[in-house]
Amino acid sequence: MPADSLHLRLLRKGSKKDRASKTIQNKDPVSSSKANAVVPGVDTAFKAFLSARFCAAIWAHVSDCDETFNYWDPLHYLIYGRGLQTWEYSPAFALRSYTYLLVHGVPAWLYNSLFNPNPMLVFYMIRCILGLSCALVEVYFYKAVCREFGIQIGRLWLIFQLFSPGMFIASTSFLPSSFAMYFCSAALAAWWHQRYNLAVYFVAIAALLGWPFAVLVGLPLCYDMVVRQKKMRKFIVWTGISATMILVPMTIIDSSYFGRVVVAPLNLILYNVFTSHGPNLYGTEPFSYYFLNGFLNFNVIWLLSLITPIMLVLGYYFVPAKSKSTFYLPPWLSLAPFYLWLVVFLLQPHKEERFLYPIYLMVGLCGSISLDVAQKLFFRIKTWHSTLPSGTHYLDQTMWISAIIMIISTTLGLSRIVSLYYSYHAPLDLMMELNTFYRSDNTFKASATYNVCVGKDWYRFPNSFFLPSEQFRIRFLKSEFKGILPAYYTESDNGTAVVHPYFNDMNSEEEAMYFNYENCNFLFDLDVGRYSELEPNFVERRKEWIIMKSLQFVNSAESHPLLRSFYVPYFSNLYVRYGNFYLLKKKGDNKSNKVKSVNEFIVNKNCENLMKNHFEFHFET
Repeated sequence: MPADSLHLRLLRKGSKKDRASKTIQNKDPVSSSKANAVVPGVDTAFKAFLSARFCAAIWAHVSDCDETFNYWDPLHYLIYGRGLQTWEYSPAFALRSYTYLLVHGVPAWLYNSLFNPNPMLVFYMIRCILGLSCALVEVYFYKAVCREFGIQIGRLWLIFQLFSPGMFIASTSFLPSSFAMYFCSAALAAWWHQRYNLAVYFVAIAALLGWPFAVLVGLPLCYDMVVRQKKMRKFIVWTGISATMILVPMTIIDSSYFGRVVVAPLNLILYNVFTSHGPNLYGTEPFSYYFLNGFLNFNVIWLLSLITPIMLVLGYYFVPAKSKSTFYLPPWLSLAPFYLWLVVFLLQPHKEERFLYPIYLMVGLCGSISLDVAQKLFFRIKTWHSTLPSGTHYLDQTMWISAIIMIISTTLGLSRIVSLYYSYHAPLDLMMELNTFYRSDNTFKASATYNVCVGKDWYRFPNSFFLPSEQFRIRFLKSEFKGILPAYYTESDNGTAVVHPYFNDMNSEEEAMYFNYENCNFLFDLDVGRYSELEPNFVERRKEWIIMKSLQFVNSAESHPLLRSFYVPYFSNLYVRYGNFYLLKKKGDNKSNKVKSVNEFIVNKNCENLMKNHFEFHFET
C-alpha cells in the first residue's frame, strides 16, 4: 500500500482532536521506500524559511513606489515626526489606516527610543520582523499541507517556496497585500486543521487590518462552515467577535489620527468599487499581465498551478482511490481560494504584481499537486506496460520527474533573484553612499537643511529611512510624469489631521508639489540616454554637479526581455544594457536651501494664499 495512503488512513482513525494535534515526522513511519524516506521536520523547515526570508530582508529592493510613499514614509513620520504624505492619507479621503502602520511601528519606535540607531537600521529591523512573521506562517502552512494533501506534496511545496522569486519580493514587503498574504495563508492552514474559529479570525485580520479584498479567500471557508458543516451560528458569532475585536479599536485609532470618524477599509472599498473611475486612473494592464508576471515569479510552478484542476480530474479517473491524498476536504474546495482570486483579479483592468500576494503560498501548493498527480499518472501508465514488484511505491519509479522540476524551478528562481539584485538595487546603494558621505564629511552644518532632489526617477526613491538625518529632505523636480505626487506632512502635533488643498483623488498633477531646481543640494538621476526639456542630462552640467557615485541600473527598453529577467552568466552581459544611476552633489555647495512655505513644498505665494483660504473655510464649516 502506498505510504501516503496508509499515513492518511492512520490519521483518519484518530479522533478529530488527535488529528488536529498530529505533527510532521522526520520519516514516513509506514514506508520502506528509500525515495520517500526524507521528510523535513518543522524545526528544519523553520530554519530554512527564516534563512530565506532574512536574505530577502537584506537584499531585496523596494519594488513598489506605493510601498514607499503609502507605508514607509508615513511610518517614518510617526516615528521621527517627518515624512511624505499621499492623498490617500488626507483626512478628506482617509483610504489608509494608521492602525496598520502602528502594528509595525511600535517595535520600531521602541528600538529607536532605546538605542537611537541609524534610521536605515530601523528599516532593516522592520523587514527582519516581517521575514520572521512570514517564516512562522509558512511553517504553519507546511504542517497543514502535509496533513491535508500528503507529505510528498508538502515536501515539494517546501522546496518550491524556498526558492520562489515571488516570495523573495513579497515576504518582506511592507504592504497590506503582504500582510494579507500572512493571515490568509494562516487562515487556510487553520481551516485545513479544522480550527474554524481561528480561521475566521485570521480572515478578519487580513481583510480589516490588511486589505479588504482578502475576504475573497474566506468565501470557500464560509461555504464549508455554513453549507457543508451546518455551522452557521458559529460562523456568525465568530465573524461578529472578530469584526468587533479588530474594527472597533481600529476605528478609534484611525479617527484620532484623522481628526474625524473614519472606517478606512470601508473608504477603500467605496473608492475602488463605487466610484466612476475606481482605481483605473493609475494605469491598466492587458489580460496577459498576471500570466507573464506569474511565470517571472514562479516559473514552471506557475504553469503547473494553472492546470491543477485538469490534473485533479485526470487523477480522479486514472489514479487508484488509495493513492489520492486529500482526506478531509474535497480538493476543489481546498483550492477554491486560489482560483477564485485569479478569476476576480484577472477581470480587473487595473493590475499590479502585489495584487496576487495573498495567494502566493497557494501557487506552490497547486503546482506541487499537479506535479504529484503527474508522477502518479506516469506510474499508472508504467504499470500498464510492465510488471512491477508488489508494494512498489510510485515515488520509487517517478522521483526523477520531481527532481527535474525541482532543479529547473530552483535554477530559474535563483537566476531571477540574482537578476533583480543586479538590475534594481542601485537606489538603495546610492542612498547608503549618501549616508556614508554625511558621516565622513565635516562640512555639514547641524542647523542646515539639505535638499535631495529626484526628477523622472521619483518612484525609485527607497524611502525617508535612508536619508542621513533630519536635515535632509527629499524633493521632487518637474518631469514628464503628470500624476499627483506626495508632499510632506505638516510637522505639528496634529499633522495627520490637517486637510491640504492640493491633494486630489483624480491623479491630477499639482504644481505645488514641485521644487525649485536651483535649491537642490543633491540629485539622484538615472541616465539611459533618453532626454527631454523636463528630463535633461544632468550629468553633462559639469559646472553645476559633481559625481559622488555611479552604479549600473538596467535599461529595460534596450535589453533582451528574457535575459534581463533571468540572469544567465556570460549571455546576460552580452544582451542586457545598463544605464548609470548617479548620486550628484552641487558644486561648492555646503549651505542649506530652505523652502519658505507651510509644508515645505509650496513654493509660491499664490499656493500659500490658497492654503490660507482653504483652512479658513475648513475651520468655519
